[in-house]
Amino acid sequence: MTHPTAPIGKPGDILNWPMLKISYLTDPENIAALLPPGITPAKNPKVTLTIYNFPVLNEPEYGCVVNVDAVYNGIEGEYTLGIAIDQEAAIYGSHERWGQPKYYAETKYFRLMDYISASVTHRGYTFLEYSGQVTGPGEIPPEFETNEWWIKCLRGVDMASTDYDFPPHVVRVYSKYGTAYVEKLNGKLTLNDSPWDPVASKLPVRSEPEAHLWTPIFLDRQITLEGPLDPQGFQPFADTIGGSRWPGEFGAPKKG
Repeated sequence: MTHPTAPIGKPGDILNWPMLKISYLTDPENIAALLPPGITPAKNPKVTLTIYNFPVLNEPEYGCVVNVDAVYNGIEGEYTLGIAIDQEAAIYGSHERWGQPKYYAETKYFRLMDYISASVTHRGYTFLEYSGQVTGPGEIPPEFETNEWWIKCLRGVDMASTDYDFPPHVVRVYSKYGTAYVEKLNGKLTLNDSPWDPVASKLPVRSEPEAHLWTPIFLDRQITLEGPLDPQGFQPFADTIGGSRWPGEFGAPKKG
C-alpha cells in the first residue's frame, strides 16, 4: 500500500500540529466507579489520553484529555474525566456553556526530528510522561464518527440542601473526522501518582499502551444538550477536583 505524503504547512504554524494519542486497557470496575448512574461502561475498558497543541482564541492551547469508553442512551462514546489546559481564558466559559471539564495545568509537548516528548503537570505533580520515537507512517483509516459525554449541572446555593439550580444533564459532543496523516510510535508511557489527577491509581494500566501521532481532518462537530441524569444518584459525582470530573471534596482531592 502507499502512504500519503506528510502534511506541509507554513513553518511554525500551530494549526496542523498532530495529536499524540495514547490508549490502553484498565480494570472494568475502575471505569464503572467513575461513571455516574445513567452512563455505563463500554464493552472494552479502554482509556484514551490525547496530548495536543491547538489554536483556541487564536493562540496555542496545550492540553491533555483523559477519556474512558462509555455508553449513554445506547450510544457508544467516551466519558471525559478531565481536560488539562494551559490557557486560563478558555476554562470558565467552557464550564458554564457546555460543562466541558477543563482545568488549568501545564502540558509540555514537542517533536525533535523523530523524537517525541510529552508531560503534564498539575499542582506540582507531573502525573503523565511519554517519550518515544516515530517508526514510520501509519495506515489512513476511513472517515469515522465519535461521541464524547460531558456533564452540565449547577448545584443550589443552599449548602444544606441537595437541590440543583440546574440539575445534571448529559452533553453530547458529536464529531466526524477524516485523517490527513498518521505516524506510528514506539515509546514509553509513565503514569505517576497524583492526588489531583489520579490517573495512575484510578485507571491503572493493564495492557501494553499503544500510541500514534494523528493529524485530523475536521468534518463535523455538534454539541447538544441531551437527557437528564438522576439528580440524587448524581450527588456523589457532583463534588469534583477543580473543574475535572475526578471525584473530590470542595474542589480538592478527597481526604483519607
